[in-house]
Amino acid sequence: MNTVTEINLLGLGLGLLLLLIPLFVLYKCRTGLVHSTLSATARMIVQLWLIGLYLQYLFAYDVWWVNLIWGIIMTFVATGTAIQRTRLNPKMLGFPMFVAFLISAILITLYFIGLVQMEQSVFTARYFIPIFGLLLGNMLGVNVLALSTYFEGIRREQQMYRYLLGNGATLWEATLPFLRQAIVKAFNPCIANMAVMGLVAMPGTMIGQILGGSDPSTAIKYQIIIVVITFVASMISLMVTIVIAQHRCFDAMGRLKQIAVN
Repeated sequence: MNTVTEINLLGLGLGLLLLLIPLFVLYKCRTGLVHSTLSATARMIVQLWLIGLYLQYLFAYDVWWVNLIWGIIMTFVATGTAIQRTRLNPKMLGFPMFVAFLISAILITLYFIGLVQMEQSVFTARYFIPIFGLLLGNMLGVNVLALSTYFEGIRREQQMYRYLLGNGATLWEATLPFLRQAIVKAFNPCIANMAVMGLVAMPGTMIGQILGGSDPSTAIKYQIIIVVITFVASMISLMVTIVIAQHRCFDAMGRLKQIAVN
């Protein structure tokens, strides 16, 4: 089996030079995104460098409760990021989203490690932390898009929503059209990417494993499972968030509370 080729600092610097192309376009088109792009790139480099150093100690120490605590911290960060991007009331959506993220990520991660990989220790840092983080990243994007669409649809279509409630619909029945719209908008890109994966798009996990020296057949099997578990975890987290949020975001008469943050 081949070993992965190390990227030295010179190679990393040359790779970063490619950013000059989009930065030039952003500048010439006067998008105002040059500063934010540079800031985001700098933050990414610092954060990844620090987390790389931290993970070396985490993998070496490898205690299950430390790994679980780190997963909870990651969930807090993901929840805060999602709330910030949706611009929804954190007092109403923070708890439902945190619970949904944590439950979904833990269940699917343990299922993957324990039943798919058949590892004896399901909290092994080398598997638990990367898979947990991968699931959180995918759940975050899906939930941001879906929740924004869901609550915006209810606010925009107040007349139809109240009509359904007035004709005897339960809260779940009255909000179902908006939930359906949110699911379609959030998961359509996931389904489209899944349909062309391998033929049009070469997924990052598969490429990373092949570059790391894994056999292509092994990389393909891992990529298939990764796509499935991210899709499933995103769906579970969204539905758990919606179910819990409905008890916090609507009053006894079914009216939507002040959910948006100006």
